[in-house]
Amino acid sequence: MKNFIEELQWRGMVHDVMPGTLEQLQKEMTVAYVGIDPTADSLHIGHLVTVMLLRHFQLCGHKPIALVGGATGMIGDPSGKSAERNLLDEPTLRHNQEAIKKQLTRFLDFDSNAPNAAEMVNNYDWMKGYTFLDFTRDIGKHITVNYMMSKDSVKKRILGDEREGMSFTEFTYQLVQGYDYLYLYEHKNCKLQMGGSDQWGNITTGSELIRRKTGGECFALTCPLITKADGGKFGKTEQGNVWIDARYTTPYAFYQFWLNVSDQDAEKYIKIFTFLSREEIAEAIVQHNTAPHERHLQKLLSKEVTCMVHGKEEYEKAVEASKILFGQGTSDTLRSLDEATFLSVFEGVPQFELGVSDLPSDVIELLAVKTSVFPSKGECRKMIQGGGLSLNKEKVALTDLQIDVSMLLQQKYLLVQKGKKSYYIIRIIH
Repeated sequence: MKNFIEELQWRGMVHDVMPGTLEQLQKEMTVAYVGIDPTADSLHIGHLVTVMLLRHFQLCGHKPIALVGGATGMIGDPSGKSAERNLLDEPTLRHNQEAIKKQLTRFLDFDSNAPNAAEMVNNYDWMKGYTFLDFTRDIGKHITVNYMMSKDSVKKRILGDEREGMSFTEFTYQLVQGYDYLYLYEHKNCKLQMGGSDQWGNITTGSELIRRKTGGECFALTCPLITKADGGKFGKTEQGNVWIDARYTTPYAFYQFWLNVSDQDAEKYIKIFTFLSREEIAEAIVQHNTAPHERHLQKLLSKEVTCMVHGKEEYEKAVEASKILFGQGTSDTLRSLDEATFLSVFEGVPQFELGVSDLPSDVIELLAVKTSVFPSKGECRKMIQGGGLSLNKEKVALTDLQIDVSMLLQQKYLLVQKGKKSYYIIRIIH
């Protein structure tokens, strides 16, 4: 059995760890949980760090619990936030929980008969019937306001520049999360809570509550918040979050995100987001450094993470799709792309919209009159004669070529390529 904390340490995944945690993990199979915010029906790659914690925990022989914060999602966690969060209703939370569980099955073993099979729980199940009076009597009396006020997440909001301050609802968040830990300690023998470093205050409130209410021993471990070398926010692009669900981020765009990270970030991320061994990673770093322009680390990272999240087939499709932009893709490759991937590959490319009545059309008329791909018919003709025009990755040899609906990709797109790098999309509205 691998040593869980040693495994995390060489991967750069330990920020804080409570004294005694290592000894507890060496003593017996231990149950640990991570809380997951259910505000969307998909995880994004910001969640992946704590999911990897759970996966490593299970691989090291321990039992992971994924807690979906149905109750805490209705309140909003003040940690790292400058404003109140939108509150969700129960049907939305239940839908999101099911979607997240489905995604987590790619990482965790929920179904086997092993003693360390993963479990998923929702804190709404034990909070929904808990009255305010019972909660304040049973839980509130054990934690002082002074203790709660000392937490960074509270201090920053109360003393910060924001005019909003902090509502009583958000102030109570750490007590509700603390009760989660107590509940799992009492009902699931859970002795370790893990999370991002911004959760240290909430986690230690839970361990303090357990200590004061039961006299029992429990532990805490956090991982660093992931940053980018240039100071930008990890997991964000111009389009927003990089999601696990292919409906929100195509496997191609997901693959491209990892492929385009800096050398410095690739070296950090490959330890955190893959299960490659220490020796494999050390060897990959040496290989990368001998020829950095070949981006060996980024290619390995993007392969490992895309295969883990979307499967090998989607990874291979993403690699093929990438070739199209660099002139290596064929017409057949292009036609094999689904619509979402096609639009993802050519995101930002200028688009023209025409009606189906505009076809059939002479190629020069289409590109120089009906659209402005070319400023003039003469320039379009010259480009065709010079062999510099392609439609759907096929060279155009005839200046009087007729374009009709049978030539369209997905029955609606025509990809125009001028020279090596200038692309345009003509979209036909039916």
